[in-house]
Amino acid sequence: MDYVIIIFLCLAILLYFLLGGADFGAGIIELFTSPKNRSKTRKTMNQAIGPVWEANHMWLIITIVILFVAFPRIYTTMSVYLHIPLAIMLIGIIARGTAFVFRHYDAVKDQMQEVYNKIFIYSSFITPLFLGIIAGSVLSGKIDTQATDFVSAYVYSWLNWFSIAVGLFTVTLCGFLAAIYLIGESKADEDKKRFIKKAEFMNVGAVIFGAMVFTAAYFENVPLITWVFQNDVALLAVILASLSLVLLWYLLLKGKTKVLRVLAGFQVTRIQLKFKLPYLFTCS
Repeated sequence: MDYVIIIFLCLAILLYFLLGGADFGAGIIELFTSPKNRSKTRKTMNQAIGPVWEANHMWLIITIVILFVAFPRIYTTMSVYLHIPLAIMLIGIIARGTAFVFRHYDAVKDQMQEVYNKIFIYSSFITPLFLGIIAGSVLSGKIDTQATDFVSAYVYSWLNWFSIAVGLFTVTLCGFLAAIYLIGESKADEDKKRFIKKAEFMNVGAVIFGAMVFTAAYFENVPLITWVFQNDVALLAVILASLSLVLLWYLLLKGKTKVLRVLAGFQVTRIQLKFKLPYLFTCS
């Protein structure tokens, strides 16, 4: 029964990352876009995420409910000892949603539009960053429930190199997903080429920060390599992710965008399998 619940939990996390993560990634893409191209990027992005951006948080709610009902001890530990990054993440979600509404639907286009744009862009970066930091904190086992001082209990539990590396890795994955999705939403060839370059940039960043995750895990004694390479499911995910990465780059360079969304989704799914399932099954 525990495995069934864990599978539903992983599915909710995966869907939130694939859908909500791509929404966050749209703001990240805008952050790394030159000022002269931001208006075009913003227009394409608004058309793509406008109808569905709010619904994606349903998967986050499902994740929280599953943790609260099925794993109350984990829920309590996270909500108490990780309350700082959780609060920052939630503030980012609220700020991002508010800014998106005002900049997209505000009838008066004045100087406040620039304020809304900045709030949207930076909250789109901060939110997945701290989402990844929270995930890294849980994976690393750095939460010290026996700590007697504030810093050890509520700061060092998440402020470490491994958690930060996971956070940056999460940011680049969100940006990568958004770039891939926006390629399909672009009608002009110029826009498609721009998003293809962004996808390549974010994918390189994901590889670099992914390597940083393993490096930080090694130096901070997080048994990540053991989880990944001594588990059949995770090892298979590593092999498939590596092979699909080559195919993904081939399709990007050739400009064949029809299957990129599916392939990018499978790529992120395999990364989730590689990191999350071995850990969760071990804990269960």
